[in-house]
Amino acid sequence: MVKKAARVPALRPTARRLAPGVRQARRIWRRSLQLRMVTITLLCSSVLVGGFGYLIAKSSTDSLLAGAEQDARRQVTSGVKIAEQQLSAIPNPESPDTPGNVIRLLSSLTGGQEGVVVTMRFTKVATASALSSTGSAWPQGLDLRSAITKELEREVTGTPGYRSFQYVSANLGDGTHTYLVWGSNVPTPRWRGGGSVELYYLFPVDTEVEVAKDIRSTVIFVGVALVLLLGMVTALVTRATVSPVRVAARTAQRLSAGLLDQRMVVNGEDEMALLADAFNQMAANLQRQIVRLEEMSRLQRRFTSDVSHELRTPLTTVRMAADLLYSQREDFDPASARSAELLQAELDRFEELLTDLLEISRFDAGFAMLDSEPTDLITVVRRVTERLESVADRVGINLELVSPDPPVIAEIDPRRVERILRNLVGNAVDHGEGRPVTVTLGVDARAIAITVRDHGVGLKPGEEKLVFNRFWRADPSRARQTGGTGLGLSISLEDARLHGGWLEAWGSPGQGAQFRLTLPVRAGGRLSGSPLPLIPADVTVVRQHGNAAEVPA
Repeated sequence: MVKKAARVPALRPTARRLAPGVRQARRIWRRSLQLRMVTITLLCSSVLVGGFGYLIAKSSTDSLLAGAEQDARRQVTSGVKIAEQQLSAIPNPESPDTPGNVIRLLSSLTGGQEGVVVTMRFTKVATASALSSTGSAWPQGLDLRSAITKELEREVTGTPGYRSFQYVSANLGDGTHTYLVWGSNVPTPRWRGGGSVELYYLFPVDTEVEVAKDIRSTVIFVGVALVLLLGMVTALVTRATVSPVRVAARTAQRLSAGLLDQRMVVNGEDEMALLADAFNQMAANLQRQIVRLEEMSRLQRRFTSDVSHELRTPLTTVRMAADLLYSQREDFDPASARSAELLQAELDRFEELLTDLLEISRFDAGFAMLDSEPTDLITVVRRVTERLESVADRVGINLELVSPDPPVIAEIDPRRVERILRNLVGNAVDHGEGRPVTVTLGVDARAIAITVRDHGVGLKPGEEKLVFNRFWRADPSRARQTGGTGLGLSISLEDARLHGGWLEAWGSPGQGAQFRLTLPVRAGGRLSGSPLPLIPADVTVVRQHGNAAEVPA
């Protein structure tokens, strides 16, 4: 346990040093299709070529050595018969002439083959001590004990007539060579004393071994060359395939960045050329459509802006006449007085619509600017609720404010935030159906959030996104009974985005709706979450048969 505890801290610095390289390698591996294809091809081809090369080399080596073994077996079998005949002709193995006869016998068994060595081993007979102190006869003074292993001696001695062979490397005075050593027991039934005679042949197989090494070297060289060739071919093929895709990806990135005149080069008439031509046609069509839409949008913004400005002058004149009529309505008959009041109300609404249209045109043109300053959000929220409290009292709605201890300071544009809250609270009052409306303020280290909760008709599924569209109404008839221009929530959404914040909606039929405004505490900050939940705490989301449903908590 002590060794492990001491070893782990030593590995951590190494792991930290290797981590950047590992991450870089993984990034390159994920991003390069060509690298993956070449690597997979090299691995697969290495396994296949290595397997086939091993089989070929092993088969060739086995064939060479099998031929040498068969030739040696025939020569050993013939030598055993000759040795049996010659040794049976010796009437007395203890005769002084026996060692000389044995030496001549061994010389004759070589058959004049260069490098072939033949020896005998006598045990439990007088001839053994007469030939040497070790009990073996080594012709021409050679010591063959390094070539004839104890295992081979035991196998040959243990079974009469048994033949066995081994491959050994030995130095017999002219350097180290590889020998195929055959051993066989020679029957000597006419000899007294129950001794045994063992005959050993040493066949040099250096030629076969060298040929086998050359075959293995050739197979390895050809295999490596083949694997490298396959890798190069794969790299070339994948490059020819991937390069147009890379060009298409870079061209698509330039198109998405706004460079609509970028095109691919078309070479040839193959599939890649068809891809490039189709891509160019798509890019040209997109460019035409985008240019057309931009021109239409520009004309629309210009028309809206021009109309809004041009209407200011006649509207001012009409406003003066309407104010005069409205101030003297008591002197009119009831029908004329009512007409003057309606004219005054619609002119107010018309002015609000012109103001909203001008603001929308500034957002569309990209001219809207944010004037941020440290502001107490509680003061802004209270100012909005106090201004709308009289409107809420007329329809029997109670406005509730839930906020932390003041102050709650954030870098915001107070005019725009106040406009957002005025639109949200006004909509909640219009659709609250006489039930309370709650405004909640929450804050954390990075963001502030304001929710406006009503308990009115609510929103149908999917309408929480449509509610921010311009002039959208939940009522298909689009009749406006509660006033408003239809642009308030659209302008509020743009104001929130200008702050780098979120404006979201939740609603459920019969459960009311809740809007949540989330803004960063510091101007230019990025949001990662909101201090307040979007779904109210008095609503519980349950799952039934895979579908979400909201029920009162």
